[in-house]
Amino acid sequence: MRLVIQRVTEASVVSDGVECGRIGPGLMILVGVSVDDTEKDLKYMAEKVPNLRIFEDEEGKMNRSILDAGGEILAVSQFTLYADARSSRRPGFTQAARPEAAEGMYERLVAAWREKGIHVETGRFRTDMQVRLCNDGPTTILMDSTKLF
Repeated sequence: MRLVIQRVTEASVVSDGVECGRIGPGLMILVGVSVDDTEKDLKYMAEKVPNLRIFEDEEGKMNRSILDAGGEILAVSQFTLYADARSSRRPGFTQAARPEAAEGMYERLVAAWREKGIHVETGRFRTDMQVRLCNDGPTTILMDSTKLF
């Protein structure tokens, strides 16, 4: 599972001309699910993200988690995080999970974050979406459950 995590002052997502998710301060997270992902990958991200200390404390150091800061999450599925453009000009997506498998994993990840008391908004799975955000910092973190990076 791959995530692009951006600390934001605000973020929103529109699908089919309708806003379907909006948050204030928190994290905008793009979520990609791999064909190889298992419950182990899901659990890793479900635990890692809420405890990731990327919010500033009183001294301006990244020392607080989203749980400490009381922020929100906007989670948007994005299979293109598994694009492979190394050997051609047109990316391949063979490592991205099929939509049927990816959607269940994505929904369980969102549910796990909600169970921790985080307010989570989402996009609409398998739709064309427009995402707007104001990156705070800017702070952007890449995560891969296989610890590739």
